[in-house]
Amino acid sequence: MPMNLAKNDLKPVREGGKRADVKYVARSLLKYAKPYLPLFFLVFLSSMAGTVLSLLGPQVCGYAINEIKPGGATDFDAVGRYAAVLAGVYIASGVLSYLSAIGLSYFSRCIIRRIRSDLFAKLMTLPVAYFDARQAGDIISVLSYDLDTLGESLANDVMMVLTSAVTIVGSLVMMLVTAPLLVTVFAVTVPLSALFTRWLTHKVQPLFRARSKKLGELNGFVEEIVSGQKTTKAYCCEEAFLARFEEKNAAAADAYTEAESYGTITGPSVNFMNNLSLSLVSVFGGLMYMNGVIASVGGIASFVLYSRKFSGPINEIANVLSEFQSALAAAERVFRVFEEPSEPADAEGARELTEVKGRVDIEHVRFGYDPEKPVLHDLSLHAESGDLIAVVGHTGAGKTTLVNLLMRFYDAQAGRILIDGQDITEVTRASLRRAFSMVLQDTWLFAGSVLENVRYGSEEASREEVERVCREAKVASFVEKLPMGYDTVLTDNAVNISKGQKQLITIARAMLSKAPMLILDEATSNVDTRTEQDIQASMERLMQGRTCFVIAHRLSTIRHAKNILVMDHGDVVEQGTHEELLARNGKYAKLYAAQFDAGMQI
Repeated sequence: MPMNLAKNDLKPVREGGKRADVKYVARSLLKYAKPYLPLFFLVFLSSMAGTVLSLLGPQVCGYAINEIKPGGATDFDAVGRYAAVLAGVYIASGVLSYLSAIGLSYFSRCIIRRIRSDLFAKLMTLPVAYFDARQAGDIISVLSYDLDTLGESLANDVMMVLTSAVTIVGSLVMMLVTAPLLVTVFAVTVPLSALFTRWLTHKVQPLFRARSKKLGELNGFVEEIVSGQKTTKAYCCEEAFLARFEEKNAAAADAYTEAESYGTITGPSVNFMNNLSLSLVSVFGGLMYMNGVIASVGGIASFVLYSRKFSGPINEIANVLSEFQSALAAAERVFRVFEEPSEPADAEGARELTEVKGRVDIEHVRFGYDPEKPVLHDLSLHAESGDLIAVVGHTGAGKTTLVNLLMRFYDAQAGRILIDGQDITEVTRASLRRAFSMVLQDTWLFAGSVLENVRYGSEEASREEVERVCREAKVASFVEKLPMGYDTVLTDNAVNISKGQKQLITIARAMLSKAPMLILDEATSNVDTRTEQDIQASMERLMQGRTCFVIAHRLSTIRHAKNILVMDHGDVVEQGTHEELLARNGKYAKLYAAQFDAGMQI
């Protein structure tokens, strides 16, 4: 189930050119990290132990150097012991660092897996309007690219920053113990680095948010074009789409380059300041030794090594700063989805729609996807149980909108829809949708066997029942010729069969359903006239005893409808039987004549 993120906990994400909201991201991320915090602290302690051990190295090095004396007085046994200790320290440090890296990778993977599961579950709760307003590629980009970016940052950057902070503090303490006066060198270089890094952070964060947005738009465009490749080729639009791709690709590349250009400035700049501090340490350290302020060369060597350990992590943090900005931008896009309003909950006390007879009443319904621009103005109709209601009209007349309202993909702004006398807003959405079976013009099959696709939504159906409806829907004739028959796995979106065959499978799926109401939205649009005639009897059996709403452009498919609604600009301008509407010589008669004159079989 998706995590319940309270509105008070998740403030609106900043838009436009403003910086990423770090507190918002941290608060949201902590909700997912809580169950794994014991593991994180264990990994952290292991990493800290490795870091502390590595901090002993420069001190041991200094002791070894102090044993080297001119004139042959070097104690090689002592140097050997120090070398052995040094090797042991660094081996132990390396092992602990390796174990902590593995632990952190597991910690990151657990969090990302949980976020991805909740994110997908959240997507399943979002209304149809959310998907209508966005490109599929952009949504997929959030689920894949943005989550992967966040996961990589958690696995690599978080622990590096924490261990670097410990290294910086530990090195500073050891430098203060070794040569306090030399530490004053860093009083100039460190504040410069901090101020520069802070300025760059403010500059870079909006750029990485813009980069994520542009990459999402590019993914959406590519997904759209790849899915419509046949249409592109048929209309010879390759060059036009190449030009549009280059435009979007250039915009994404420019956003990427701008973000990375500023992001990569940090590392070299901070590295320059660190090298400057190291040079100053070396010069002033030598002068202090010559003047007796520092007692031994080993002390200078230790200080130089500690200064390197001190400045190195600062440089590393600066180098991953750009990755942090990218991760923050990605995390914002991910957690923003959780703020999207889910499909409204069922009304309090909503009833299950049971023992449905199929009587439908639509009373003075007004609806617009934009409330200021209504698609349906004042729609009313009545259908008794078992009636066949056909809906015809020009494109954009509001036919598919009627389907959206019946299924409560959208809710009407005025009026009401009743099933068996019950207002559909007062019954549960799940029970309402189970009362309908649908065959849409845009067929959808998933990657699975033919058997699984036909059985979709009717999992309890036996194989014999599936084969029976497939014979009735004229599916068996081509399915049985497939390599593994009904067990043949259809590839992604069933590209290994034709559009007409896909539509026949969706018709068989509807035949298998026991739903008392049926919606056919251009159900035979991808089927040739001969096949349509062949399955007409099966379609009639499918519709028998069910209240059917048929949206059709081929008027041949709805001549026997009890009531034909002719829609025009959101209004029912005519209704009646086929013969009654022809006799009126109105809009329906003109549609009929236009198809007949065009040579279509009516």
